[in-house]
Order: sequence, then structure tokens, then C-alpha cells
Amino acid sequence: MARRIMYLQLKTGFDTDRGPSWIAWVRFSPTWKTAYVHDRTLRRWPGMFDANFFDVDTGEEFWLSGPKRDRTDGRYSRAAPAVDDDARGPYEAFLRGEPLPGRDRG
Repeated sequence: MARRIMYLQLKTGFDTDRGPSWIAWVRFSPTWKTAYVHDRTLRRWPGMFDANFFDVDTGEEFWLSGPKRDRTDGRYSRAAPAVDDDARGPYEAFLRGEPLPGRDRG
């Protein structure tokens, strides 16, 4: 299973880019259609308005993407995401210019 540090934001129940967000390790299925993070199973689903994954148990919608070095992860908000403790070291190295683990070429 692929494992990546990702930016994720809860979209359900919040105005545009106002939901809580995190930098966290996310595991992906071999097809990249299912993501596992924070004890949740998220499924990719095309056609959602402001999200690209939904929680299979709760139906809550999430936006997942790779983090950006300039920290502009939220499209309309500059609120800083919470960084999971186990992702902090690799994420801070990424912000200093190192590649993310598993993405040595970009």
C-alpha cells in the first residue's frame, strides 16, 4: 500500500475552506481510490462539488491533496493545518526543500 504525507480538509458542515485541516500520513489502496487516515476509510468519488473523497461510514466529504511548500494548501483560506506528530519531521524537511518520502522525483 502506498503511503504519502498529504493535506486533508473536512468539507462537510463548513463554509468554503473553513473546515479543520491536517497534514498527515495517508495510506492508499493499490488503485488509489481508497484512502485510510485517522481511523477513517475514504473513497474517491468524482463529481463532488468541493471534495474529492468521502468517508464510507459517515458520508462526510474531504479534500485530499499533496502539501505545498508555500503553505497555500487551502484554496481560499490561509488557515494553518494541524500537523500530526508522526508527519511533522518529514513535513518540515519538505518545507525546507527536501522531497517528500516516496516522492523523490517531485
